[in-house]
Amino acid sequence: MISSTFTTAVTCMDGRIQIPVIEYMKSTFGVAYVDMITEPGPNKILSENTDNNIVGSIRRRVAISVEVHYSKVIAVVGHHDCVGNPTDKETQRHHIHNAVSMVNTWGFDAQVIGLWIDETWLVHEVSPRT
Repeated sequence: MISSTFTTAVTCMDGRIQIPVIEYMKSTFGVAYVDMITEPGPNKILSENTDNNIVGSIRRRVAISVEVHYSKVIAVVGHHDCVGNPTDKETQRHHIHNAVSMVNTWGFDAQVIGLWIDETWLVHEVSPRT
């Protein structure tokens, strides 16, 4: 069990995945709140790491969640039928793994995990917890 009342989700802005991500994070980590950091296709953005403005914005928002709300888990989320990252499941999962590695380089005192939301809106952990 994580000893914080917050976790963080770096997730797509797509409203279909918000509730499944929040419910998964709350039940899996026993927290009351999930800070939602949204961008279209954030797993692709973080994986490619080419748009310094957006990557920097995501990093600053994650920092607030970790440093002010004491979030101990950061999830990078990709999902089926994403307009911001319109690729197949395997490419999305590859982006998630790369994005998790990228977020880990930021050095926050938090676990970083990857989540995939499938076509039935179920949440699957795709990057192992460290």
